[in-house]
Amino acid sequence: MEKQRQLEEYLRTLGKVVIAYSGGIDSSYLLYVANQVLPKQNVIAIIANGIMVPRKDYKEAIDFLKENNFQYIEVPYKPLEITAFRENHKDRCYHCKKALMTTLKNVAKENGYENLLDGKNADDLTVYRPGNKATEEVGVLSPLAKFDIHKEEIRQYSKNLGISFWNKPSNSCLATRFPYNTTLTEEGLKKVEQSEEIIKQLEIKKARVRVHNDIARIEVNPEDFETILNNIKNKNRKTNKNNANINNKIENDINLVEEIKNLGFSYVTLDLSGLKSGSFD
Repeated sequence: MEKQRQLEEYLRTLGKVVIAYSGGIDSSYLLYVANQVLPKQNVIAIIANGIMVPRKDYKEAIDFLKENNFQYIEVPYKPLEITAFRENHKDRCYHCKKALMTTLKNVAKENGYENLLDGKNADDLTVYRPGNKATEEVGVLSPLAKFDIHKEEIRQYSKNLGISFWNKPSNSCLATRFPYNTTLTEEGLKKVEQSEEIIKQLEIKKARVRVHNDIARIEVNPEDFETILNNIKNKNRKTNKNNANINNKIENDINLVEEIKNLGFSYVTLDLSGLKSGSFD
């Protein structure tokens, strides 16, 4: 717990902080700790409400803030107005994060706060994250990375603190589901979001739907292949719903392939390589 103690001492030295809050476990943990060691009136969460965030994730984030009586500000954000984001350039994340963090920094200053913090952790420093450069340029502080706190440590610390979703799978911007240099639209982002929610109804916790024109390529962990294949098999034959051989894990009223096709895809595929973070990078 030495790292958490260092984090707490650092937050005390800052005195007043604004936290860029995404709803993920990293920023949730940081926000929770800040509210423990500082007066609540000295901590504000700012959450961006934009099309790049799945609606379910956004609602859960707001619920967490309300349940804990944390101060927060919602900021409307329209990333599709940023050319590099809309055209899905390889440095999309840099331009989006630069615009977003600049906005949040200005909101923080308007409310009398100088220190804007984010939930970047030590693991984020070792993977392709164009947004890291943007946050540094804006002057955002990243205390989790500063004290070498890794994702699994954050999960364990969060569990110890009683944060209920300590083991919630990480999610990412919906733009990551599309190949670089393809135009992003609100309709396309919503199609991906809805497709992934359909998959999760099969009790699959983590799924990505990558888009290749009219093809939806499903990425899930290999241990979830059987669940998807059983759903497809059961929907391709007439089956007695009371048949004991049917996997009880599968919701029999979900027709995975047809429901995803109904969103506007011509083909639905399962990637046998399994789920891979940043597979378009």
